[in-house]
Amino acid sequence: MNKFQFIVFVFLGVLMKLNAQNPYLPEDYLSNNFHKERREALRKLMPKNSVAIIFANPIRNRSNDVDYLYHQDPNFYYLTGFKEPHSLVLIFKEEQKLNNKSFNELLFVQEKNEYLEMWYGKRLGINGAKDKLGYKDVFNGTTFLNIAIDFSKYSTILFQNLHNDVRNTREEADLYNLIASFEKKLKNVDERKINKKSLPYFMASLREIKTKDELVLLKKAIEISAIGQIEIMKAMHPKMSELEVQGVHEFVYKKYGAEYEGYPSIVGAGGNGCILHYIENNKVEVEDGKLVLMDLGAEYHGYTGDVTRTIPANGIFSTEQKQIYDLVYKAQEAAIKAAKVGSSFTKPNKVSKDIINKGLVELGIIDSENDYHNYYPHMASHHLGLDVHDASNFGKLKENMVITVEPGIYIPKGSNCDEKWWDIAVRIEDDILITDKGPINLSSKAPRTSEAIELLMKEASVLDSFVLPKLE
Repeated sequence: MNKFQFIVFVFLGVLMKLNAQNPYLPEDYLSNNFHKERREALRKLMPKNSVAIIFANPIRNRSNDVDYLYHQDPNFYYLTGFKEPHSLVLIFKEEQKLNNKSFNELLFVQEKNEYLEMWYGKRLGINGAKDKLGYKDVFNGTTFLNIAIDFSKYSTILFQNLHNDVRNTREEADLYNLIASFEKKLKNVDERKINKKSLPYFMASLREIKTKDELVLLKKAIEISAIGQIEIMKAMHPKMSELEVQGVHEFVYKKYGAEYEGYPSIVGAGGNGCILHYIENNKVEVEDGKLVLMDLGAEYHGYTGDVTRTIPANGIFSTEQKQIYDLVYKAQEAAIKAAKVGSSFTKPNKVSKDIINKGLVELGIIDSENDYHNYYPHMASHHLGLDVHDASNFGKLKENMVITVEPGIYIPKGSNCDEKWWDIAVRIEDDILITDKGPINLSSKAPRTSEAIELLMKEASVLDSFVLPKLE
């Protein structure tokens, strides 16, 4: 090869590489090595002579011929990096041999289909899964339907409960048929070999400890969520609708490249804040003098933030609102400090409830710290990651876990206390990284104290001049 031929060869190689990549797509997804390492980590937990079977999420119908936006099963994505439906992966504990070929995992994917891809988007297919995801042994789903896998030779068959009753008439190897084929293959297997309990436990053991790569994405999702809270604090004013508040948050998410919301956005004004999972967000005007509870989280590349702030619509807490808010803040501060390596998962909950009960007595809302009440009806924490309520075995806190700390007080109208407390709902929620040097608040960018919130709400918003024409 002469010098000219070498230059042409290198140029063509670079050009082919550029053409294989879409320069307009994000470049910070989890790497193939991450997913491969996670499969190896699962393999180490699996018992001898076992196989794990994990299916993709089903497509869920919204109405008529419109489906919900597809979202991959977190366990499946965690292990494979594959985002398409109608697929499954088999992970074997030991190397398998067939026709002089060795393998320890098999990925089954949707078959390439030019017509369907024109309507519903490109598919990786066999070659794409090999080239872009780094898999060695990939097959079309139809192969799984027809292949005679002898599951009876394995001592343990690991999988989770299977649920899919929706047929897809456009796909021979849809999820319905893949599951049906798997169940048929288990017909002659000794039931004692079938294990539906261990795989969720193994996956929770892996997912509750975040890797370095995961923390990069999770921190970004949390930061975006916090910025959404900051922007609405500046934009908030009475007569704004709950939907407008939601829209500001979600606009910020999209602006920073977060693909989805991690869960249905909660924007509860006044008494609506007392409904813990209020998602209607249809109050057309937030009244002057009311609080607005905003529990929202951006999902960035699969990982979700979960940040709650409660703010006064008019920018100033009333005396009663401030008393309740400051009590919740005090409880949260103590609960965050209790989130240490080695502490029980429930420690932040106990610490926050003790402080809130004592405070409610001092305010005259309950008579005794031992009184039963529903003013703080939920736990203070949950794990956070690929799910907003992420997989966990809820043991002692360990380094690189990420949990929420979210105490709250909710006093609906008609409660057995002075009317001046009615319709006050406060929740403060932050996302906490557990480290051997103490807890780190990843969402601290969004102000938390009542004084800091009031100060920020005095600032101008870029949305102040954003006025749409009225509809006819």
